[in-house]
Amino acid sequence: MKRFTMMCVVIMAALALTGGSVLAGALEEIQKRGTLRVGMEPGYMPFELTNQKGEIIGFDVDMAKRIAKAMDVKLELVSTAWDGIIPALLTNKFDILMSGMTLTQQRNMSINFAQPYIIIGQSILVNKKFEGTVEDYKDLNDPKYTIASKLGTTGEQAVKRLIPNAKYISYETEQEGVLEVINGKVDAFIYDLPYNAIAYVQRGGTKIFHLDKPFTFEPLAWAVRKGDPDFLNWLNNFMFQVKSDGTYEKIYKKWFQDDAWLKEIQ
Repeated sequence: MKRFTMMCVVIMAALALTGGSVLAGALEEIQKRGTLRVGMEPGYMPFELTNQKGEIIGFDVDMAKRIAKAMDVKLELVSTAWDGIIPALLTNKFDILMSGMTLTQQRNMSINFAQPYIIIGQSILVNKKFEGTVEDYKDLNDPKYTIASKLGTTGEQAVKRLIPNAKYISYETEQEGVLEVINGKVDAFIYDLPYNAIAYVQRGGTKIFHLDKPFTFEPLAWAVRKGDPDFLNWLNNFMFQVKSDGTYEKIYKKWFQDDAWLKEIQ
């Protein structure tokens, strides 16, 4: 009995010294601050991008607005470079990472993911001169082809894993990779299907063609810091709600089935 009492005293003392932070999580911090801070790299159409006014817009942005509204707090978008976006989450630069990130086991070692909100895969934009010759990613697995993707992405991983014999070049942005295929400096650009589909509509025509059947399986999910089950629970319940009441479908149609938003960036 004495041991039990002493243990209780020690636990209460520890909580007092830490200000109760053992029990505190992101939800409590967000409520106290009155602001939800969302980290994203605004260069991945149609999930997050910058319009002509310099505003960040996109599918993830509209979802973030719904989350902030459900929490009854203001929304703050934190623009972050892709190569530093996970470290920024871990060092509390923002509360949640919403940037079209693929849930991978490697990333899951350092951060936690909410349930996936969309499933995508890698597709291929190919220079028009190879039409009829390149019909599948396997056709590119040859040293005579030069393939590009974005640095640090699952597109890059897919090339190295599935097309190891081709020459590979990485670019800092998606736009650079697509432009190099159009200009004929690289033969193909491998990246996420939603982005490639839009890039093809914008820049296609006589210069490139799109192999639009994904050759990888990639669930996208929002990420939070480890050790916060309450925040994960809230996000998963939020996703269940918006997918059941029509909110998700409405936002999905706006960004994936309608092209009206393209006028904001042209």
